[in-house]
Amino acid sequence: MAHTPIMSHSPDAPDSTPRPVTTGRPPELLPLFDGYRLRRRRRSDAAGLNATVTTNLEHLRPWMPWAGRAPEMAQSVEMAAAGERIWDEGTDFMYVVDTAADPAAVLGAFGLHGRIGAGALELGYWVDAAHTGRGIATGAARALTEAALALPGIVRVEIHCDEANTASAGVPRRLGYRFDRVEEVPISAPSETGRRQIWIRER
Repeated sequence: MAHTPIMSHSPDAPDSTPRPVTTGRPPELLPLFDGYRLRRRRRSDAAGLNATVTTNLEHLRPWMPWAGRAPEMAQSVEMAAAGERIWDEGTDFMYVVDTAADPAAVLGAFGLHGRIGAGALELGYWVDAAHTGRGIATGAARALTEAALALPGIVRVEIHCDEANTASAGVPRRLGYRFDRVEEVPISAPSETGRRQIWIRER
């Protein structure tokens, strides 16, 4: 692969322990630019997610532990259903990137995850390889950062990415996140170094 995929740590893996982090909910639709938009992930997105993940396995595999093999459709249906459930429970807020002109085509996945403690959400993301370099990750992360910090009780948003994933680290840097620290973690994907960068934006 000639470029580093733009993606943060585990953007599609919801917290397995239900833990509402806010009494509010972010907008279900967030317009971006040039027709791109963030939209709440629904069960009906299972086929689009399955197709895009399968097409992007080589792009995702270096940084995503779950990208070792193509997902079965049943797995994609289960994940899409889980995305609806955890949104309603207030633990995680899962989105897809699409365009109004072609809402069935999933161009990436983004999520706000309540797995880092009270008052905080972790922002995770990946973008389809054919659509990198267009500012989608930065634009979508900006919109989700603002939406997260507007939620009741949320005072901090974090982006986590491996030290070697310089493309992913460019997103929080461009958005004015503060580089906080590096944590030593077990390596879970082929290109990881085990050194995870933590970037923070506060209300």
